[in-house]
Amino acid sequence: MALVNEHFLKLPGSYLFSDIAKKINTFKITHPKQDLIRLGIGDVTRPLPPACIAAMHKAVDEMGSEKTFRGYGPEQGYDFLIEAIIKNDFAPRGVHLSAGEIFINDGAKSDTGNIGELLRWDNSMGITDPVYPVYVDSNIMCGRAGTLEDDGHWSNVTYLPCTEENGFVPEIPDRRIDLIYLCYPNNPTGTTLTKAELKKWVDYALDNDTLLVFDAAYEAFIREDDVPHSIYEIKGAKKCAIEIRSFSKTAGFTGVRCGYTVVPKELTAATLTGDRVALNKLWNRRQCTKFNGTSYITQRAAEAIYTPEGKQQVKANIDYYMENARTMKEGLEKAGLKVYGGVNAPYIWLKTPDGISSWRFFEQMLYEANVVGTPGVGFGPSGEGYIRLTAFGNHSDTAEAMRRIRNWLK
Repeated sequence: MALVNEHFLKLPGSYLFSDIAKKINTFKITHPKQDLIRLGIGDVTRPLPPACIAAMHKAVDEMGSEKTFRGYGPEQGYDFLIEAIIKNDFAPRGVHLSAGEIFINDGAKSDTGNIGELLRWDNSMGITDPVYPVYVDSNIMCGRAGTLEDDGHWSNVTYLPCTEENGFVPEIPDRRIDLIYLCYPNNPTGTTLTKAELKKWVDYALDNDTLLVFDAAYEAFIREDDVPHSIYEIKGAKKCAIEIRSFSKTAGFTGVRCGYTVVPKELTAATLTGDRVALNKLWNRRQCTKFNGTSYITQRAAEAIYTPEGKQQVKANIDYYMENARTMKEGLEKAGLKVYGGVNAPYIWLKTPDGISSWRFFEQMLYEANVVGTPGVGFGPSGEGYIRLTAFGNHSDTAEAMRRIRNWLK
């Protein structure tokens, strides 16, 4: 008899965004003539950069010729893309990486969920709260999160609250934790850490032999000079951190699927006997066993992001979304609401008025203003009383959504 992995049974009934989709579908059935503006799920709306489209067409033509056809590619990714990443994403910031430290993937979500396979199930873990749900859910699946307590916390998870009171900057733990996830610019709050604040985390990790998983999926949206784009800008981070990046939001690859993970060769973890093992070798072995690599066509499209025209086109898309963020931030503040984020990230973190719960405000905004957001509590206990809005719509819908919300709140 096959026995189920019972840790899966501990998961919430469905993924956060599935719950939202069900509520939206119910609304559409009962209000078929109402026009919804969706500012909830962070999917992009701008088309792929023309440079990427041209590169994909060329790659498709290559696949149609016997002389240039390619079959299985390297699980780690093609050298042409890895070299472009090192040259453009890291070298200009004084970060030196070797080709063997970059692993191309099919989007940050996969590696974010899978990276925990490198560690024993009984490692302790910590997360900033609120945060991207995949961090917790993937650890529930392997039994690392423990059991769900009555207050909504998991027993083996150390929650690091990011609240209005602490300026959304989490406090350094007062004890050692084996594994900590950091996401900056943060999803969902849109807030960031300065270099000095991130250095405290690197110093903590080095002092406590802690592994940091640094999710930098939104680094391209950073506007302020003192906000690091990579954790490796901090001295010593290669010895304690894995960094995960994505092309999804920067270049519109949500439907194309491509990103990468950096696992430095200096990074190690311990066995029970105290021996140190290089995580780079383990991750490489894992990828070679479980991953067939990202398609050649997709990687050629990603490479085109780094061409002069590709950079201009990507920047134009990012500027477009950040203009939406500015419109939302200013519009909501004029309506008398407290708003965070929207400066270095395409997310607006809206505090619900009068202490209304996240789900209640979500439903009121859906039915009375016909605007969709994401309940903050879905990102963790500290998200209660907030709504996340995204800047990934078009300009006209964004402006109309702000008009509807202002009129509704009057």
